[in-house]
Amino acid sequence: MPIKILNDLPVREILEKENIFVVDENRAMHQDIRSLNICILNLMPLKEDTELQLLRSLSNTPLQIDVSFMRVSSHKSLNTSPNHLNRFYHTFEELKDNTYDGLIITGAPVEQMEFEEVDYWSELCEIFKWSKTNVTSTFHICWGAQAGLYYHYGIQKRPLSEKLFGLFEHRVENRKVPLVRGFDDVFLMPHSRHTESPSQEIHACKDLVVLAESAVAGVFLCMSRDGKNIFVMGHAEYDRLTLHNEYVRDLSKNLPIHIPENYYPDDDPDNTPRLTWRSHCNNLYSNWLDYYVYQATPYKWGQILDEERKNKALSELTTESI
Repeated sequence: MPIKILNDLPVREILEKENIFVVDENRAMHQDIRSLNICILNLMPLKEDTELQLLRSLSNTPLQIDVSFMRVSSHKSLNTSPNHLNRFYHTFEELKDNTYDGLIITGAPVEQMEFEEVDYWSELCEIFKWSKTNVTSTFHICWGAQAGLYYHYGIQKRPLSEKLFGLFEHRVENRKVPLVRGFDDVFLMPHSRHTESPSQEIHACKDLVVLAESAVAGVFLCMSRDGKNIFVMGHAEYDRLTLHNEYVRDLSKNLPIHIPENYYPDDDPDNTPRLTWRSHCNNLYSNWLDYYVYQATPYKWGQILDEERKNKALSELTTESI
């Protein structure tokens, strides 16, 4: 089934060339289909790159997806044109009266700052609070995951001795939880970050379930027991060349950076990286949409499940079913 996007979203042409089924607003108006209403809070500086990556990741499901983009009003984006933001994005103030089947909160290049020092932290806390009542399930990515763990559970991030950068092996835990159905025992995922949410604190939190972990990169995937909050510490959505582009960028700025681990064949930056994580990325997003959004959300638009109905719908997803 297709992804519904605004008529002239620039990444549409790329998606269509990749045989990803997209429909514009005009065509969608003539279809009697209850789309899943997904909002993406895009905190990344290169917003169009992130749009493409996430829309591609959301496309591998038979469910029809209606995507909206949110931006924070308390921060001025310097890397995306005002015209693009005005045309395709809405502020939280404009969207806060809506309800969504799913919300995605991206990473952001602010991880070396304290959370409270980020200029849009207060606004983000409002969005976290709003998501408790207006969103069925929220999918947090990288810094967005660290921020979500801090807001919801008080788990503070800490700096790493050097940037965690490259592809790392992760082992599946709690295999019977639907979010990791179809995963191999061991799988690769990209990471690019200077901080971490300590694994021992995540394991110690009784409200969280760890689903995948790396001996090097720590916890990759965890979730609240009711499935309402998903936390992904890496970047499953990254393209083949995203780590390469970050590596070249940091070199050009004379920043301390090492070759991304397990990424280039023979550790040679002149070799084209192998795309070895795409299938697990697709599986992760499809499982989230199917089990934690579609099966937990009501049919009628704007109607969020009350606690009793939500708990019943998500009962098979708790660790008690393992």
